[in-house]
Parts: sequence; C-alpha cells; structure tokens
Amino acid sequence: MIRLGMVTVDTADPRTLASWWASRLGGEIVHDADGWFCIVRAPEVPVALGFQKVAEPTRGKNRMHLDLDREAGADRDAVVAEWVAAGAAHLGRRGEEDFSWDTFADPDGNEFCIGDPH
Repeated sequence: MIRLGMVTVDTADPRTLASWWASRLGGEIVHDADGWFCIVRAPEVPVALGFQKVAEPTRGKNRMHLDLDREAGADRDAVVAEWVAAGAAHLGRRGEEDFSWDTFADPDGNEFCIGDPH
C-alpha cells in the first residue's frame, strides 16, 4: 500500500520558506539538511511539507497546490487578514455560495487556497 507522506515545494531559500509555513500552520521544522532541504510537521496537517532548494524558480502557475480548510466558525475576512499580515498575497475569492475559497500566494509566490470547512 502506498500513502502520501510529504508534499515538497521548490524554493530558492528552503529554510526561510519552511519557517514561514511552520509558523502559519503551528508546526516546526523537524529536519534541516544544511538549508538545502527542510521538513515541516504540524499537528493538524496529515502529511509533512518539504522545501527543497532549486537553482531556478518555476515559472508560471503552480501545477499543484495546497488546499487548506478554515476552522469551522472562523471568520473568513479575519483569516484572510491574518494570512496577508503574515506575508501571504491574497489573490482573490473563488467558487460559489455553497463551495468557496480564497486563493493566496506564499512569500515565494506559490499559490495555495484556504476554503470553507469540509
């Protein structure tokens, strides 16, 4: 049987981006290979996040991205403001009345979404 163990993000600065994500998710860097590869684990995240150093950033839109859920009862506008204050760029609201999400970019420009709780 195969299970999803980690989602890895390419970046020019793994340690900085890993620290940002660890802070946002309430986790910590559990492995740091001299700054060229870092692993983050967070209590409510079922897989690890990896951050690996690459010489050239990926151009264009992500082909894969993280979808995060807001906590039930969390104020959507407050969540957006919190992530923007922490350094994310809010790229817009998407979806329909019964299924919606906000799209963001992390400090490296990697897109991710925070949606309604499922």
